[in-house]
Amino acid sequence: MASLVSVSPASSFPGRFFAELLQRQRTLGQYGIALLIIALPLLVLQLLDPRQLHGVSVWIKPVKFLVSVGVFSITAAWFFGYIRPERRRALSMRLTVWVLIAMGSFELIWISWQAGHGLDSHFNTSTAFFTIMYILMGVSAVFLVGTTLPLAWEIGRRPVAGLRPDFIAAVVIGLLMTFVLGGALGGYMSSQAGHSVGAEGGHVPVFGWNRSGGDLRIAHFMGIHAEQVIPILMALVAPLASRPRWLVLAGGVALYVAATLTIFAGAVAGRALLPL
Repeated sequence: MASLVSVSPASSFPGRFFAELLQRQRTLGQYGIALLIIALPLLVLQLLDPRQLHGVSVWIKPVKFLVSVGVFSITAAWFFGYIRPERRRALSMRLTVWVLIAMGSFELIWISWQAGHGLDSHFNTSTAFFTIMYILMGVSAVFLVGTTLPLAWEIGRRPVAGLRPDFIAAVVIGLLMTFVLGGALGGYMSSQAGHSVGAEGGHVPVFGWNRSGGDLRIAHFMGIHAEQVIPILMALVAPLASRPRWLVLAGGVALYVAATLTIFAGAVAGRALLPL
């Protein structure tokens, strides 16, 4: 029987990727893939359901969060492959998997439920129940992004054999940046009345970011995705010698943090990153 990775040249790369992903952490890999698949019919639903919320389809937010949590889950599943095989089933790692799935699912179910009723899920304190749910969403978000910490610990302490030290450092630093930057900036945003600062109007395609004033979501987005950007940067400079790679890592981290905080400061001041 032909294996998945040898069906055809065209399917070779995705076949190998998904086979490797499921080998590294099957549960998280399947969960992430499922979320991306679920997002597809909701994209179609935007064309069938004319309802809008704040000038965009009510189904925009569920789609964005399905993709976001899906990518977050797939990234975590991939990073499991950087942990020694005998540690991947440790209690801390099993808890990491199920905390990620439980917290991610709670967020997605509530966001989708509210969207289906044409209501806000975030910044909605119009009733006592909605206020409680918004607080619970904040708690679940902390636990969700907190799953980066045990992954960083295991990869840093017990990496799989054959990984370069600079790449291990890049993965660990990226995970920690996601927790610190993504978590802190998300926490600040959730404490405000909304994600926009100052004037509102116009939206960046796909992302929906405000183009008339500041938007706190942009810096939060950058913080959350540090776990992908920093390791990818190191993968791109793999052909370099050891010392230049370390310099690139230090410079890349400093530049990324500076860019994220600069964008955050601009948003707080009410300045649009991509003005109309």
